[in-house]
Parts: sequence; structure tokens; C-alpha cells
Amino acid sequence: MAATKYNARDVEFEVEDFNNPGTWVAIRTAQGGSGDGGVNTFSVGHEYETTDTTTFASEGRAESQNMQEGKTLTLEGFRLKDRMTGALDPGMALIEAQAARLGDDSLVGFRFAAPGDANWTVWTAHFQLGDSGGGNNDKVSWACTVTRSGPQTTAVKA
Repeated sequence: MAATKYNARDVEFEVEDFNNPGTWVAIRTAQGGSGDGGVNTFSVGHEYETTDTTTFASEGRAESQNMQEGKTLTLEGFRLKDRMTGALDPGMALIEAQAARLGDDSLVGFRFAAPGDANWTVWTAHFQLGDSGGGNNDKVSWACTVTRSGPQTTAVKA
């Protein structure tokens, strides 16, 4: 089958529960998790650090090489909260709690998969919360940035 476009809303995201390692909790999107999804936008960012390898032999033409690669994934959407209990969506609550952890404790598993993927892309990552709020006629927004620490791996989707 030829490669085709796929819906961003169908990408799945999960965070590992730091209180129960090996347990993964969905970050709700249109198709992931249950009920209405809160996340409606994501983007993957790439950062590179290079080193200058220019010498006299370069004859005035700059030369360089990639020496380090970094990745981030930003999730944005609506903050989900149970009106009866006041509890946040479980995935969002875990991310908010994880973002407050420091040092070695700031790292936890994060994984995502596009529709039809047989494997998760798995990161050890730390989280930073983005702005949250809204105006008079808005729903409250929510955002976080996931930053990969170390290499990515894969895991079979069950």
C-alpha cells in the first residue's frame, strides 16, 4: 500500500505513571483515551548542536557536523476537569504532577504512535507545563512540552 496522509487527531499519547511504573495512562485526544479529548494540537520539535570543522583547506567555505540531536513534543488543547469531583483528567493530572518533580525524579516514560503503527515510539522524558487560561468566551487551555532525554526506543503495541 502506498504511503498516505493520516489524521493528527488519531495519534495516541501515553505517559507512564511514576507512582506505578509500567502502567501507562492515555493523554486524551479525539481517538485516544475515553470521552471527549482535551488535546487538539501537537508538534514535534528538533534541535541540533553542531561543531565547526572549517579549516584552511575549506577555502572560505564553512564546514560543520551535527554533534547532538534533541527532540521535544508539545501538546496543547483544553484542560479537562470533572465538575463533580474536581479531579483532572488522569493523563493531564499525571503530567502536571510529573512537571513538578525535579532531578532524577523528573524523568518518566512517554510514548506515542500514529494510526496503524505496530509499535510505540518511547521516550524517557521530562515535562514542562505551558500557559493555561482563557478569555470571557473561551474554554480553559492546557499545554505541556515533553523533552526527550537520551535515545528513543520502541515497544510493541498491545
